[in-house]
Amino acid sequence: MCGRYSLTETPSLEQRFLAEFAEQGWLRARYNIAPTQDVPAVVQAFHRDRPGRTIERMRWGLVPFWSKDTKTAYRLINIRAESFSEKRTFQPHLHSKRCLIPASGFFEWRREGRQRRPYHVRVRGEPVFAFAGIRDRWRGSDGAVVDSCSIVTVPANELVATIHDRMPAILPQEAEGLWLDPAHSREEELLPLLRPFPAGSMEMYEVGPAVNSVRNESPELLTPIAKPS
Repeated sequence: MCGRYSLTETPSLEQRFLAEFAEQGWLRARYNIAPTQDVPAVVQAFHRDRPGRTIERMRWGLVPFWSKDTKTAYRLINIRAESFSEKRTFQPHLHSKRCLIPASGFFEWRREGRQRRPYHVRVRGEPVFAFAGIRDRWRGSDGAVVDSCSIVTVPANELVATIHDRMPAILPQEAEGLWLDPAHSREEELLPLLRPFPAGSMEMYEVGPAVNSVRNESPELLTPIAKPS
């Protein structure tokens, strides 16, 4: 799974994703993003005259429209790519509720007995990349509205598999447009995009235990204590 990630290059998001912020002034560099916190998600919708992309503020942890309450958020921070073909529950999200979730890297933990050692994983030479995501809008009986998202995960590549068996579905930049485009909804077009990112294009290094606490938020959390691999 992916339970924490970083996004440090926030000023460049509009240019990188050819999108405009729907809401200004809320986003800052983040070094330890945790579930249920607000995150940026890139979405695309067809307007009457032209298609447009926006960067929306969403809660990390999917709250499907059919939920009775928002308690599903923590359980649905990740969606397995296999779920789209195995379960009908999330097929509507694959067909028409997709998004990109910008990131600079993600954290995963290696278990060694009772210890969990944190690692930061990133794409070489890419200050910002995108996780494949799905999204939804939930409306409460009291009128509350929650826009939320979930990161799609796939089996780990050779690098990440040394510490965990799953990883986020990182999209190559040339595949981002297809994932976002609402004109494409067929599983045979979309599911092939959800595969492990090439291990040779990534690097991973151990970081200090301070990242274990969601209260910690500083650039020092990304400082390597071991040489990147």
